Amino acid sequence: MTDAAAVSPESADDAATRRLRLWIRMLGVTRQVENELREFLRVEHDTTLPRFDVMAALHRWRDGLTMTELSRTLLISNGNATTVVNRLVKDGLVTRIHSEEDRRRITVRLTLEGLEMFEAAAVEHREHVDRLFGGLDSHDLDMMRDLLRRLRAGLSANDAAMPPDDPQS
Repeated sequence: MTDAAAVSPESADDAATRRLRLWIRMLGVTRQVENELREFLRVEHDTTLPRFDVMAALHRWRDGLTMTELSRTLLISNGNATTVVNRLVKDGLVTRIHSEEDRRRITVRLTLEGLEMFEAAAVEHREHVDRLFGGLDSHDLDMMRDLLRRLRAGLSANDAAMPPDDPQS
């Protein structure tokens, strides 16, 4: 007998309810931490979380990213990426570099000022995140990391098992 056959409808409903509650709790915690970080960046560094995220991606890829790569990296639309980059360019923190081969291809990169500003903010950001998660010990952190990895792997497996979208629909 399989595990699925051994589960009664009542326990399946209970598990589904518990999974829904877990999702709501995860979403609430994520929003709370995100709000804390937004406020911290606004007050302490006069910047926004989207600007910080763009600068973090550009810091990671020092040679720069195309706008499409940046959008994909941050899981945001090209329009949102463009809006944030425009402001960072205006503030002298990011520069646009046009490709010699294809003028439509634009790479964005941190300026020296942007690099210095980001690195200063990143140190304090890390310390703030450390304080936010300070109630978790090493065992808690490892357990949560492992659980989230399992969840992500399961979600990825579900995506792979689904048929591709019908291009006709």
